[in-house]
Amino acid sequence: MDNLIWIFISALLVNNFVFSYFLGLCPFFGVSGKLETAFRLGLASTFVMLITALCTWFLNNYVLIYAPYLRLITFILVVASTVQFVEMVIKKFSPTLFRTLGIYLPLITTNCAILGFAIFATNRGYNLLEGLIFALGAGGGFTLALVLMAGLREENELSNVPNLMKGTAMSLIIAGILSLAFMGFSGLFSS
Repeated sequence: MDNLIWIFISALLVNNFVFSYFLGLCPFFGVSGKLETAFRLGLASTFVMLITALCTWFLNNYVLIYAPYLRLITFILVVASTVQFVEMVIKKFSPTLFRTLGIYLPLITTNCAILGFAIFATNRGYNLLEGLIFALGAGGGFTLALVLMAGLREENELSNVPNLMKGTAMSLIIAGILSLAFMGFSGLFSS
């Protein structure tokens, strides 16, 4: 049980995909303008990670043992097909969210955080339960990063910021400071 807690906390805070590995930066900067949109994309990405965890575990244990050289291509296909499924579901049940997310919803397909998740989970030899907990932690960490950035960017719009610092420059500074703050978690579970 301690191992599962460690996997979750590690993926959520200590080894956050955005702030520690710098994966998933495209949606991080692109969708983090509004809090509600960032939260929903984080939930969609978490769902994709959960489905990816199931599929990659199955493929890694029952299919790819015969052809391990196909692992990367297979994982890319799993992520792409899962995102297509999520896109169809969101389009059907929430057309407003579908229009709001725009190009960033299909970009989940190319989100290197999800592919990185699949590779990390298999390289670490996680079983199915550990992989699902890792997916929840990684998705929660990705959602946390998006929500933190969106909140700070919304607050930044209301602040008196010099023209030179507005826009991308301020977003990069905020992201750097958040990354430094998350580095503080690196000693959380050291023995």
